[in-house]
Amino acid sequence: MKTMNLKFMSMAAIAAMTLCTACSEDDNTPNPEPPVADAYSSELFLTAANNNAINYNFSNTFTNKFVGTIDGGADMTKVDNFFDAAAYRGAVPANNDWTAGWIRTSGNGDETSANAVETLTGTLTTNKTLEANKVYALSGDYIVKTGATLTIQEGVKIVAKTGDESVDYILVQQGAKIEAVGTKENPIIMTSDKKESGAWGGLHICGKAHTNAEGGAGKSEIGNAAYGGSADNDNSGTLKYIRLENTGYALDSEHEANGISFYGVGNGTTVEYVQAYNGSDDGFEFFGGSVDVKHMVVTNCSDDSFDWTEGWNGRGQFLVAYQEAKETLGFDCDCLMECDNNGKNFAATPVACPTLANLTLIGNGGEKQGVRLRAGTQVKMYNALISGKGKCLTTETTETEKALVDGTSVLNYVTLATDIECNGAEE
Repeated sequence: MKTMNLKFMSMAAIAAMTLCTACSEDDNTPNPEPPVADAYSSELFLTAANNNAINYNFSNTFTNKFVGTIDGGADMTKVDNFFDAAAYRGAVPANNDWTAGWIRTSGNGDETSANAVETLTGTLTTNKTLEANKVYALSGDYIVKTGATLTIQEGVKIVAKTGDESVDYILVQQGAKIEAVGTKENPIIMTSDKKESGAWGGLHICGKAHTNAEGGAGKSEIGNAAYGGSADNDNSGTLKYIRLENTGYALDSEHEANGISFYGVGNGTTVEYVQAYNGSDDGFEFFGGSVDVKHMVVTNCSDDSFDWTEGWNGRGQFLVAYQEAKETLGFDCDCLMECDNNGKNFAATPVACPTLANLTLIGNGGEKQGVRLRAGTQVKMYNALISGKGKCLTTETTETEKALVDGTSVLNYVTLATDIECNGAEE
């Protein structure tokens, strides 16, 4: 862990910090009382009780691309028992590199569908198990129908046959399950014959939890499957120690596949230790739902690393986004997090308000946004490190900024390489 060398406070903020220190005995108590203001601003972001920082020099913080934390953070066990004790800023401590051994940070594997014992295609209507350490080909859509469970054992490799001109993807319908459990030593790998981004369509999971899409229901962007409902404890299965490579196939300009698309997925679902690598759209996108996630890594996805919309209000801890420089990667990347409530109705309910802690978000330079809070979203974000973007954190729309001003949204122990940019008052 690194000790902070802060150079971020205005004189007013320093004075406020002195006053706050005098009256507070607990520096890492979450959710401090917000000051009264009409619009969000750098001054509010830097209020001493928030323990935030801007214009921080990260040059000595990270090793191995994103390993490294900064001392001092909110005690998340006081926020919710979902969270592990990790009162530091960042996702991956040097003394506990939980990414080691199962993620990919460069290159591509040599998996090929030519070694497959079976080709997955069409629909699955009864329970099926993909056996440990075997290779399976994927050709076209593979749809797990309502009532069926697809079990994937450790070491399985699913390789999309990208030379057959079909759109290759896996879709889990409402009422179906995927039980995909790898291990750190032997993860499950979902990849493609063609070793480049956008080669195949990724994994799509549809649940019965809420969405604030019009009418409280929606259809998946790929597969046109129904999602949404009122069962926020819905269980779509388990994802653990899985690496998805080369996803992002584009059906057209409006329908592109992510690494994993979570459509109305409920918090009965378990999602831990999952990586999206080298995708041409988003790494992970949440369309409503209440699913909770831990230990997620997005590496070199060309659009947004994490994306939420339609009222997602799950919890997440230990999240990494890393974007290699355009000059060496060969393509540009967009936001580290693109965060919406509902692009068609900023006030749609239930309002998106995930609670996120221990984030390391590193961009690939340029003037694009790092974390883009817009379209009415709310958020509770703690213990975050954000760098590598010209605009590390921006706020847009009056609804989003109002929630930051009145304390509905929380930004605590957030350290940025740049100042924030607030545009909500202009909406």
